[in-house]
Amino acid sequence: MAYEGYQRLAFDYPAPRVLRITFNRPERYNALDAVGHREITYVWREVDDDPEVNAVVLTGAGKAFSAGGDFDMIDETIEDFDVRARTWKEARDLVYNIINCGKPIVSAINGPAVGAGLVAGLMADISIVARSVSLTDGHTRLGVAAGDHAAIIWPLLCGMAKAKYYLLTCERLSGEEAERIGLVSLCVDDDDLQTRAVETAAGLAGGAQSAIRWTKYSLNNWLRMAGPTFDTSTALEMLGFTSPDAKEGVRALREKRDPDFDSGSVI
Repeated sequence: MAYEGYQRLAFDYPAPRVLRITFNRPERYNALDAVGHREITYVWREVDDDPEVNAVVLTGAGKAFSAGGDFDMIDETIEDFDVRARTWKEARDLVYNIINCGKPIVSAINGPAVGAGLVAGLMADISIVARSVSLTDGHTRLGVAAGDHAAIIWPLLCGMAKAKYYLLTCERLSGEEAERIGLVSLCVDDDDLQTRAVETAAGLAGGAQSAIRWTKYSLNNWLRMAGPTFDTSTALEMLGFTSPDAKEGVRALREKRDPDFDSGSVI
């Protein structure tokens, strides 16, 4: 069977030639450990090579879309150079693999989306968010630069002014506000989310594949041109994991309090 052996992702076919990929760790709000991070990074290469799939829906099991990297993974990234180097490579590969996957991807963001989950949700070609969901990129609150995906796509989606505001402040956006500023494609009622996502993917799966895939390829050249900016942002994020701020950011998250950063001036 295709896609067997995955431990953190589940797969089904809700419509002809539509593959649904589900973050499947609901007991941890679909937080990604090292296994899950690697799986969501490299599954797109398999999708791209799969002749039976024309479109993808990406969603989460239970109440969350994906709560990002779990605390153990973040701790390992802070403490271990080899883990940090591997995470940097996977962070880059995740974005570029989604960009280069020829099949259109529709995200159905059904709950909290953080870290690599938010990356996949917003890098999708069509992003649909449930009305009750709020979104935030919390990198600077964690004490590291907003890497992952932010620099490559937020300014294109919602403009530089909004991108800077939300990425610097980590302020939450409601689903409706995310749609209003262009960060997501659509905001729909919670009960309609999965139906709308599957219907959208099914329409793409039944369309002219060369026209759809080549349109995606052409539009994604905007993202490819931003590659050097993106690469810099992910490198600076990984550098930030070596700082005292990152350790304080993780402690604050664990203790559910505001962080007390004291990194001083940056040269």
